[in-house]
Formats: sequence, C-alpha cells, structure tokens
Amino acid sequence: MYTPGPDEKELATFGLSLEDYGDTIVEIWPENLPAFEVFRALTTQWRAGMNGPTGLDYNVLPELWRRLDIRKKERNRVFADLQEMERAALSVMARQREK
Repeated sequence: MYTPGPDEKELATFGLSLEDYGDTIVEIWPENLPAFEVFRALTTQWRAGMNGPTGLDYNVLPELWRRLDIRKKERNRVFADLQEMERAALSVMARQREK
C-alpha cells in the first residue's frame, strides 16, 4: 500500500518545499507494515509532560486493532514493534530539545 506524500502546494502551506526533504526512499517490509500503520495512526496520541512527549497513549489501541484489522495473534508482536518505534521517536525528540 503506497500513500503519496504531500505535494509542493501542501508543503508551502507550512512554509516547506520538496527540497527540504532528502531523496532517501524508505521501504517498509510487509511484516513491519501493521506496526507502522498503528504508529502512524497514533501520531496525535502522544502524552506530554513539562519536558515534552513522554510516550504514546495506549488507551486507543483496542480501537486501532479493530479499525486496522490487526488480528489477535499478531498484537503482541505489533505492540513490541510499536514500543520500539516509540522509544526511537522519543530519543529523536529528546535530542531535538537539547539543541
């Protein structure tokens, strides 16, 4: 499943252009796609404290499991992958705050 990114006009709305992004294309292996889709669906579900994001709000996962058709037997693996992406994202956000 391919979802095209924003076009030049959409990026301009935020003061950005296509040149602001590199030419690197990141492919997602099929076995990682469910976790990626869950992570992407959680982009508005960050819990935040005084120093910024602290982690994802897992309370919405039952709804996402249903909406994204994540089978029960896959959920433990998807959750572990989700937590790995969450840790990586928190690390990047922490480094950005330090700048």
